[in-house]
Amino acid sequence: MTPTDNVHEHEIHKFGALAERWWDATGEFKTLHAVNPLRLQFIRSQAELAGRRVVDVGCGGGILTEGLARAGAEALGIDLGEALLAVAAQHAQAAGLAVDYRHISAEALAGEQPGGFDHVTCMEMLEHVPDPAAIVRSCADLVKPGGRVFFSTLNRNLKAYLLAIVGAEYLLKMIPKGTHDFSTFIKPSELGRWAREAGLDLLGLEGIVYNPLTRQFNLSRRDIGVNYLAAFAKPEA
Repeated sequence: MTPTDNVHEHEIHKFGALAERWWDATGEFKTLHAVNPLRLQFIRSQAELAGRRVVDVGCGGGILTEGLARAGAEALGIDLGEALLAVAAQHAQAAGLAVDYRHISAEALAGEQPGGFDHVTCMEMLEHVPDPAAIVRSCADLVKPGGRVFFSTLNRNLKAYLLAIVGAEYLLKMIPKGTHDFSTFIKPSELGRWAREAGLDLLGLEGIVYNPLTRQFNLSRRDIGVNYLAAFAKPEA
């Protein structure tokens, strides 16, 4: 890792310390496991995955990356957390999945393989880096003309603070305390502006909402107040 990498060292250490529990569907990352089918549903509503080359930026332990591979994509997961990548590779091998993982930044990969991917995913990462706009630009550089770019992140408003931090981290204990910093949450208007500046066109937004009574997550086109997914297209050349 170099000093120019767009990364907070404390974030790498925070998630790396929990790497061995990444695939425990009842552990600290149970929420990621619960929402992963919804993320894949959203992606597949906007893009064909079978036979497509897809890079998962900030892949962590590979939950989404494996989902992409199971959907037929030629999946590459990249991350700057070496412990996370080791766990991801071990799990994919045990599952018999042909998934590649690399310890490389989005910016470096974009410089190495511009336009090298049919689609790009970047989920729950933008709020954890110093310069999220740079990640958006790199994702736009990575995708080929006509391809799709997908992000998920957290809206910055009172509702998101109350539900994603106070509720999810402290009251319901759905995710580890300290997972999020409210000041780094991103409004859809901000993400949209960065994407436009990177040459991407918005296709659609959907929220991920949680029902505490049923303990179920669902997609919602009406409610993007907390967690939300965004799909963008890179125009044909």
